[in-house]
Amino acid sequence: MSDKEILPDFDQLWDYSHPDETESRFRQLLSNPPQDVSYHAQLLTQIGRAQGLQRKFAEAHATLDEAQSLLTADLRQARIRYLLERGRVFNSSKQPDKARPFFLEAWEMAKAAQEDFYAVDAAHMMGIIEPAEEQFAWNLRAVAVAEKSSEPRERRWLGSLFNNMGWAYHGQGQFEKALACFQKALQYREEYGPPTEIRVARWCIARALRSLERTEEALAMQQALLDEAERLGEYDGYVYEELAECLTILGRSTEARPYFELAYRQLSQDPWLVENEPARLERLRALGEIH
Repeated sequence: MSDKEILPDFDQLWDYSHPDETESRFRQLLSNPPQDVSYHAQLLTQIGRAQGLQRKFAEAHATLDEAQSLLTADLRQARIRYLLERGRVFNSSKQPDKARPFFLEAWEMAKAAQEDFYAVDAAHMMGIIEPAEEQFAWNLRAVAVAEKSSEPRERRWLGSLFNNMGWAYHGQGQFEKALACFQKALQYREEYGPPTEIRVARWCIARALRSLERTEEALAMQQALLDEAERLGEYDGYVYEELAECLTILGRSTEARPYFELAYRQLSQDPWLVENEPARLERLRALGEIH
């Protein structure tokens, strides 16, 4: 049984918003260890990724050690995926220098094996961990690989890549360029992405508009996203936050306060934000007048 025949069966079980549930589903597949060694090793790499997303870094490395023990010279796709996930765990645990060699090796191996999907993944990760002056070069390498492909699986990456470039430009204060990238990301999301990714792409455009002091336009887009979320029975702390920020800029602080409160109550549940952006959360708490 080849990788390409069976891999979509478990790759399609991913829910990146709920890595704990994803790990459980993957472990069910391991209840009877697969005879296909490549499949087994690749499944372990994804369990490691799910553990890393839960910030269970020691467990993730242990799982990846298990995957590594199964690798042989002929299991190229499994080795590429192992390299990617080892790098991701190091990066998530704030060790980008340890992640870099794994992503570089994955890039080289994937290019040599003509595994374009994983080559794009490796380049996109390099575009995340490298200093700002290198990020664009890596993202452009990834875009070049994805754009030449006629396969939807590879081209689907383009939404993420233009999103990453947009945030890189935004971080440098180049808001017009950021907006252009976010608009391109939306085009690809609308072509290939699920509704959730399309909404995120629209949010990014609105965020760039706020940075460009086009606050009324930004507010209108965020309000539309709120209306859509409410129709779906969903809550989005990032939308609440942006509504509050836009209303504050427009001098509508009284209207903004309940949105700051809602934003805090939602976003303070995110472990990444708690660890990495405590000042941002404290600002939401204070402006939401939560005591």
